Amino acid sequence: MAWLCELVTNGEEAVLLAFSETGEMKSVITPLSTTVIMPSPVLLWRFKILLFIVWGFSCSKIGWDSVMRMSVDLRDLFLYEAFLYYNPLLLVTLMVWLWGVNLWVFAQSNIGYAKMFDLDQNHLTHREIWKCATWMTIIVPTSMTAYLYLYSHGEVSLAASLPVLLYAAVAFLLIFPFDIFYLSSRYFMLRTFWRIVFPLQAISFADFFLADILTSMSKVFSDLERSVCRMVHRQVATIAWFEADSVCGSHSVAIPIVLVLPYLFRLFQCLRQYKDTGERTTLLNALKYSTAVPVIFLSALKYHVIPDKWTSFYRPLWLLSSILNSLYSFYWDVTRDWDLTCFTRIFKFNKPHIFSHMLYGRKWVFFWVIGSNLILRCTWTYKLSAHLRHNYLTLFTITALEMIRRFQWVFFRVENEWNKTNSKSNSQIAMSNNLSNEEEKLLKSNNHNI
Repeated sequence: MAWLCELVTNGEEAVLLAFSETGEMKSVITPLSTTVIMPSPVLLWRFKILLFIVWGFSCSKIGWDSVMRMSVDLRDLFLYEAFLYYNPLLLVTLMVWLWGVNLWVFAQSNIGYAKMFDLDQNHLTHREIWKCATWMTIIVPTSMTAYLYLYSHGEVSLAASLPVLLYAAVAFLLIFPFDIFYLSSRYFMLRTFWRIVFPLQAISFADFFLADILTSMSKVFSDLERSVCRMVHRQVATIAWFEADSVCGSHSVAIPIVLVLPYLFRLFQCLRQYKDTGERTTLLNALKYSTAVPVIFLSALKYHVIPDKWTSFYRPLWLLSSILNSLYSFYWDVTRDWDLTCFTRIFKFNKPHIFSHMLYGRKWVFFWVIGSNLILRCTWTYKLSAHLRHNYLTLFTITALEMIRRFQWVFFRVENEWNKTNSKSNSQIAMSNNLSNEEEKLLKSNNHNI
């Protein structure tokens, strides 16, 4: 009986030892198997790039074939309408990509942009901005390709619903009240828009910074107004909108009004700043934005006066106002918004980088930014005219170039403001140190030996 108990005990120990060994083997083998199954990040990145190339080629091929199916006399109108619906979202996508590059440069340097814009700890980084831009890059051209395909194949009603659904989805995503898709950042942007439209409070740096960017997107808002107008009046994928007397036609009064609104918002901000600070430079800045008003409305008169009167009287006035606005804006960019004494300091990164080596302290950056800013200022003013309203490819190119000009402007405007903020804080610290030293001297002078 004793040997039977000993045999059972030894058997249990053997079984437990086997279980423990197999358990240890499983704990060792499991991570190895998962690392073998999971692909490397480099492989995933290459696979995503391959999918993106295939998607881009497919959209280009389908879009080109769809355009070629249209008759020659209707092809220009067909493309003009398609660009009008998707042009605003494509340009906004470009601006989001460029803003991500701005934030990446700020993150690599010593620019504390979160403090300047009064952002919370959950603000979007450049990686999250680029992620949003990637989805926008995929969704907007895909919807445009589907619109071209359905329209060219006779499915007009389905094609007309695509831009409507896309705009509705964007509006719903912006005002969605639940805590998904960066709620705090969306709320911050909407709140800033509200402060721009109604400048009833002290103007912060984020307020006038975003308002300046909106002036570069005035043509985007004009196309957006025309697109929404056609959607409301059910003129999508029709030729009714092309009539001059149509509510959404090319002679609509709403076009110059929407174009001038961003400049008026910025003008009212300058007047509000003068009320709060009393600085006369804010009045000069307000005068700069007021020079855009005659450029826009004199150009719009081309559709409302006889051609001879436009050629002999209004066009010379428009040309003079365009030159004045371009030169005044260029002067203000160089002398007020930027500080040439530290012009390329922002490109000095914290860690060695190829872009820092190429840009920091280089004279060609100075000449490039000054020269390109002057040229693009002139082309942007010309784009606000009525002469190019139906040349959609030229308008798209000039507007995209204005986005790039504003992208360059952001670097030096933020750097200049950051240097001013640091100089003020350093002066305050120095003043506090001097006061503390004087207090110590007074206290020491009162200590007398008796």
